[in-house]
Amino acid sequence: MLCAAIVTAGGYGARMAAALPKQYLVMEGAPILARTLRAFEDHALIARIVVTVPPGDEEFCWAQIVARFDLKKVGAVVAAGRTRQQSVFNGLQSLAAEELVAIHDGVRPLVSEGVITETIKSAQTGGAAVACVAVKDTVKRKNGLYLETIPRSDLWLAHTPQTFRTSLIVEAHERALADGFEGTDDACLVERLGHPVAVVEDTVDNIKITTPADLERAVILLRQRSEAVTVGSF
Repeated sequence: MLCAAIVTAGGYGARMAAALPKQYLVMEGAPILARTLRAFEDHALIARIVVTVPPGDEEFCWAQIVARFDLKKVGAVVAAGRTRQQSVFNGLQSLAAEELVAIHDGVRPLVSEGVITETIKSAQTGGAAVACVAVKDTVKRKNGLYLETIPRSDLWLAHTPQTFRTSLIVEAHERALADGFEGTDDACLVERLGHPVAVVEDTVDNIKITTPADLERAVILLRQRSEAVTVGSF
């Protein structure tokens, strides 16, 4: 079994209000994107990594992220599209013979080895799997002027990685492109094909860094983690 990873880092991070795109911001001595890539670089089941970055950032990413942090599994750095969906589709074009592909947000650096493993195993069995956390808060929906409560027992928040049989996710993206459909994640494109998507329970630590508060929280979590173990070469 060969599994690739597509790490999407094509955004500019307007909500971060920083001089650099958020994926390049330094987090405890290393850029966020470098830490995310390290999680897949060090994973035994990942054979190859493709990174999508803002158009024009390809050489910067190769020099300042891939080469600087000795990320040997990165096989391609490609220009992102106008949307995340287009960026993933661009990344899919750079895959080779990998049977499976794990698609992951470049600004989720705290993804665990175990969650990556479980999504790969689940996708190998059923074709599609998504890391999710169960909804714990009470969920309300506005109906006219009033609120109604939505049962939360079957509600999950989708994270990444989202891992698929490569042929399946390519088909899903090609169908969406032909239909002019824009989804909010890759799993919903597979759902449109009528294919089931399995849930892999994630940890709440696998946060997506989009605001300064998220970055502060991620640093705290990373420090707590590093007190117990030294991660990678950082």
